[in-house]
Amino acid sequence: MAKILRIHPDNPHQRAIEQVVEALKKGAVIIYPTDTVYGLGCDIFNAKAMKRLAQIKGVDLEKSQFSIVCNDLTHLSTFTRPIDNTTFRMLKRALPGPYTFVMNANNSLPSYYKSRDTVGIRVPDHKVPYEIVKLLDSPIASTSLKHDEEDKEYFVDPELIARKYDKLVDIIIDSGPGGITPSSIIDICSGNGDIEVLREGKGEVDALA
Repeated sequence: MAKILRIHPDNPHQRAIEQVVEALKKGAVIIYPTDTVYGLGCDIFNAKAMKRLAQIKGVDLEKSQFSIVCNDLTHLSTFTRPIDNTTFRMLKRALPGPYTFVMNANNSLPSYYKSRDTVGIRVPDHKVPYEIVKLLDSPIASTSLKHDEEDKEYFVDPELIARKYDKLVDIIIDSGPGGITPSSIIDICSGNGDIEVLREGKGEVDALA
């Protein structure tokens, strides 16, 4: 059974964050809040956890499209190819925020990311994932909870989320009601500030201009 941790969204208790990070280092899969919808996540460097994440999502790990959640832009130079100043300024304006930016990946990502040349980068405007990634000192692989239009309410209320995922994950973080609109997915691989909108979600696309 999953452990439910109630963590305040604006003032997360340090000991609770430490519990989550300790579990992630041991291979836990968690459900956690973001500035959009609740997400599924694990340590990107734990192969066993990544396989579980793919299994829960119902996808093949080698073909998965898991984004990575960072706490600021410092991870860009670690996991993505260099970007021009115009693109960097756009990212600085938009993040943290409700966007997933698809960027050119470099060779520092784990082997299960090697089959693709790009990676989605998320920096949520939410203190809970910020503190988790900061203490973990590496990004977490992330994907939104799988749902249909008819059962959206199950993915807003952490208690209802627990009913569906209790036996699948290790920790469910309850930070209050979540959203139903996912992040906007923006491809910026071409550089020079040029964007391609792959999915329009909560993040305002016009704000990127």
